[in-house]
Amino acid sequence: MSEPASPLVPAEGWHVLHLFYHVDHGQWSLLAGDEQRAAKTQLTELVQEIRATPDTQLLIFSVATPKADLGFMLLTPDLQIANAFEKRLSLSLGPDVLSPAFSYLSQTERSEYTTTREQYAEETLKGEKGLAAGSEEFEAALREFDERMEHYTRHRLYPVLPPWPAICFYPMSKRRSGNDNWYSLDYEKRRELMMGHARIGRTYSGRILQLITGSSGLDEAEWGVTLLAKDTMEFKNIIYEMRFDEVSARYAEFGDFYIGMQLPLDELFRRVCL
Repeated sequence: MSEPASPLVPAEGWHVLHLFYHVDHGQWSLLAGDEQRAAKTQLTELVQEIRATPDTQLLIFSVATPKADLGFMLLTPDLQIANAFEKRLSLSLGPDVLSPAFSYLSQTERSEYTTTREQYAEETLKGEKGLAAGSEEFEAALREFDERMEHYTRHRLYPVLPPWPAICFYPMSKRRSGNDNWYSLDYEKRRELMMGHARIGRTYSGRILQLITGSSGLDEAEWGVTLLAKDTMEFKNIIYEMRFDEVSARYAEFGDFYIGMQLPLDELFRRVCL
């Protein structure tokens, strides 16, 4: 018996797979009724198995346009496990019933531009608030900052995604052309621009959950952006507002947008006419 494949787990964070499929209804119609029921049972049991896997999440959604019929978002540490589940999902309803429409591989990651403890102490506590280092108020503010950043970093690396009904996914990169080359800017300028960009995002707290995952060296673009909300208007609002921010207006390149609705599996079967 062969040895199992060695795990491929990043030093921190999880692998993330966005998988989009078309349903071949002609192929599905060739299956007898009991074969169709068995196929749906097989996918249901696979979803249960995936969701029972430690540190693993699986979101399932119907796609709102003919770009695809259904989608999965799989988060799990080990790329070997992600790959195995992806192959089984593709075949779960039988050969040729699901055909890939689009896929994207990325990893959860820290933000390069997150304010450090030292920057917060110097720029905010001393510079903006005029607090003296070592004072009781200064130390209390630092402790509060540490707790807040621990929560923020954990969400970036090990998110818990809510069952909000609307999901939006798109890949993006930073522009590298002429005077609009993001990577020709020095770090402090990039950080300054990103801090302004982040301030817009924070105004949507509680209405949009945003997960940015890194894909440099893993897929075609540099990041994958996943947004969850209870109202698709929130997607329109945040993306429109951010288009006026310099980070987007001058430096952002966007891929296709995929909009979906998270559904229980039995409702998803009805929605995609299986």
